[in-house]
Amino acid sequence: MPIHIKIPEVLICMILAFASNATFGQIKHPLISPPAKIQQGIGLSEVTLSYHRPTARGRKIFGSLVPYGRIWRLGANESTKISFSDTVRISGSVLPPGTYAFYAIPYPDKWIVIFHNNLTHWGDGRNNYRQEEDALRIEVVPDTNAIFVEDFTIGFEHISFEGAQLTICWENTKTSIPLAFDTRAIMLEEIRLQVKTNPTADTYYQSGRYLQESGIEYEQARHYLIKANELAPDKYYIHRVWALVEAGLGNYPTAIALAQKSAYLAGLEGKDEFVRMNERSIAEWENK
Repeated sequence: MPIHIKIPEVLICMILAFASNATFGQIKHPLISPPAKIQQGIGLSEVTLSYHRPTARGRKIFGSLVPYGRIWRLGANESTKISFSDTVRISGSVLPPGTYAFYAIPYPDKWIVIFHNNLTHWGDGRNNYRQEEDALRIEVVPDTNAIFVEDFTIGFEHISFEGAQLTICWENTKTSIPLAFDTRAIMLEEIRLQVKTNPTADTYYQSGRYLQESGIEYEQARHYLIKANELAPDKYYIHRVWALVEAGLGNYPTAIALAQKSAYLAGLEGKDEFVRMNERSIAEWENK
């Protein structure tokens, strides 16, 4: 004979509510301001940035959707985060490595850009934001962008061994923030150490190549490349960089001879891109 258990009405309602919430909780909908993540190498350092990208969708942005004179999360949804692997100089001010909330206070003629220590705020923090928790504040002047940018975009331009411009673009506004790293000091110290303790052909080649690519200490770069060639003769890539160094010193006949040797050696190994690079350099240097 079946046993009937009477479940209290309140408990039934709780079970149905839980089941309903669990069902709705399974729906994952797209975000109208989708997330983005950028990981950019600059010299020996790395900058990582995560943010959400709203679109203009016909709206007036600065001075309206993004009010002047009020803190802004530099995007949508949760606060934008930026991480530096090494100490960075931003407009001349030093910021230690770490992760920061990334904010701005826009005005028509200037932006106050903020790197903030408190990572727990949702969005811009509003009433919970405290200026005393800022790690760094700088002022930058926004530029007018001739091209309308529909999707809010943060990116990097003018990347070099030593730094880059961090750019913020939306609507017809472009704001650039200069980042600088002490790559050169780190590299020169590393070169001195490696040449002293590990004087291989590759050590000399990489050292000479760094100096040539940085446009510094060409005489020292030549010395390193000569040593590299003594330890590992007839390498097309050593002759290629050596040719560039000689050209940088104004020794074009020597540079041409080295480039010809590099092109010949590269051809033997099927490195046609190096053949073409050397041929272009030879044609340029013959006119010097």
